[in-house]
Amino acid sequence: MDFILSKVLWRLVQPGNALALLLVLGAVLLFSRHDGRRRFGRGMVAVSAVGFFVFALFPVGTWLGRPLEDRFPRTELPAQVDGIIMLGGAVTPPLAVSRGEPSVNDAAERVLAMAELGRRYPDAKLVFTGGYGALWGDYSEGEFMRAALEQAGLDTGRVLFEGESRNTWENAVLSRDLAAVKPGETWVLITSAWHMPRSVGIFRRVGWPVVPYPVDYRTRADGKPPVVFDLADNLDKGTVAAREWIGLLAYHLMGRTDALFPAPLTAEPDGKGLAALGLR
Repeated sequence: MDFILSKVLWRLVQPGNALALLLVLGAVLLFSRHDGRRRFGRGMVAVSAVGFFVFALFPVGTWLGRPLEDRFPRTELPAQVDGIIMLGGAVTPPLAVSRGEPSVNDAAERVLAMAELGRRYPDAKLVFTGGYGALWGDYSEGEFMRAALEQAGLDTGRVLFEGESRNTWENAVLSRDLAAVKPGETWVLITSAWHMPRSVGIFRRVGWPVVPYPVDYRTRADGKPPVVFDLADNLDKGTVAAREWIGLLAYHLMGRTDALFPAPLTAEPDGKGLAALGLR
């Protein structure tokens, strides 16, 4: 039930949809015969217009996204890695079914990173986790990700595919069991930089310490330019960032992360595993 509720509520509150609904409702009220309703409608239209203008002129998405992407800087990986896990989200199943090809999206760097690290660590276990986190459709990312990884040159015979999960919490829980993770193992987690804080917090909560390997950056390190005029790009970045901030709050309230805004440990897991996190 929480899965369905989260999907429905997010459709209503994501920035672009929320501003559009505000605009439409305000426009409808402008035709009311009641003076108070017309004034309220004018206010809603004005707020919506200002909101769209702010997103168009200023890099709101960058302001919201940079703290997420900078939270876990990429560090040098250890010489010995026992396993590598990549979170789903890099392919679009409906398009893949329609067009008969993997159809990677903006998060395609996850695929490239998995192929690169898989070749760098030939003895490491490899896991892909991702079902289909949408309300409609009965697709699983696994079969399409297999094709994408093969196109990237990785031997997918080495990869364990988990295809039932619908969100990051289920990614961690189902993959932990599939991979038979043992205390003391060193695992590398591949996901988008903006998604890394919540992902690491979840993996820690389920007792699976990971070494973050962020990819798919959406913001510049220097935060520039300070002023732009690109509504579509700013709304896209702002939507991604807003979803993560809301997700961080919601997951923490549900007890699914180890902190409200997870941060790197003083020493990231280096073989001490669960004991290093106080989880054993």
